[in-house]
Amino acid sequence: MKSLLAATLAVSLTGLAALPAKAADAYPSRPIRLVVPFPAGGATDVIARLMGQKVSEAAGQPVIIDNRGGAAGNIGSDNVAKSPGDGYSVLQTVNALALSTALYRKLPFDPVKDLAAISQLTASPLIIVANAKTGINSLKDLIERAKAKPGALNFGSGGVGNPQHLSMEMLKAAAGIDIVHVPFKGDAPMFQSLLAGDIELACTPLSTALPHIQAGTLKALAVTSAKRNAAFPDVPSVAETYPSVVATSWQGWFAPASTPKDIVVKLNGWARAALQTPELQATLKKFGSEPVGSSPEEFAASFKAETERFKKIVADLKLPPQD
Repeated sequence: MKSLLAATLAVSLTGLAALPAKAADAYPSRPIRLVVPFPAGGATDVIARLMGQKVSEAAGQPVIIDNRGGAAGNIGSDNVAKSPGDGYSVLQTVNALALSTALYRKLPFDPVKDLAAISQLTASPLIIVANAKTGINSLKDLIERAKAKPGALNFGSGGVGNPQHLSMEMLKAAAGIDIVHVPFKGDAPMFQSLLAGDIELACTPLSTALPHIQAGTLKALAVTSAKRNAAFPDVPSVAETYPSVVATSWQGWFAPASTPKDIVVKLNGWARAALQTPELQATLKKFGSEPVGSSPEEFAASFKAETERFKKIVADLKLPPQD
């Protein structure tokens, strides 16, 4: 009797131990929600839709884009951080997430502790541009005009505390100029105002600015990468004049921290496979972005390191904390 009871218990425990593996094997069994913490139409949204299409084909389930803009991406990021860790809520965001802990007085979530890194998707240089009607055709023109009339020029960004905003603050500090910051709720509305001439300047991902530069409506002044970009060899890097001003942009995937490791690995595999498709690679290069496709461990390490680096930059620039 005792042996029969022990055997029954052993079989029961074995079955219980197998349940998580079976649940992971069945994933996904319903649509995956891909949260973009910015309004539709920006660079993150465009690439998310391309990624969603490819991942949907691989996963056999729809990938639904959920735009939740506001607070430099923190509203959408907080939504994912507080979602169930079941693999059905994924965040596609930019390195503004790494900057948030340094710039905001208090966040409703901890980007490092409450989110699990899945993969860095892309890397893209930032580029400083001016509305063509301003007559500002170079970084030298910008500096000279800003010094001649302090506070007369303005620049837009997709929100307080994103890397575009920080890059311009770094330039202001290095060059000793005063340019007024005008924050928007995302890249798309910022670009509408920039193209309309309501604002004069912006620092933006090259992928977003590229078609407008090619159309002649925006003037490329300088890239913020350490070296010149192959797509614009005649456009200098800011670092050629101000070595301390170096910044790039990336996009990446995150999940709630409670997401099982095997589901994170599965999402990582789908993301990396999507980035290797000829269609996505061609589109990214057209936009001036490079596919990356890092492992969860690599992305987690680089994200944590960048978070610490931004804390130092914000402290050095003495930027006021945001609420």
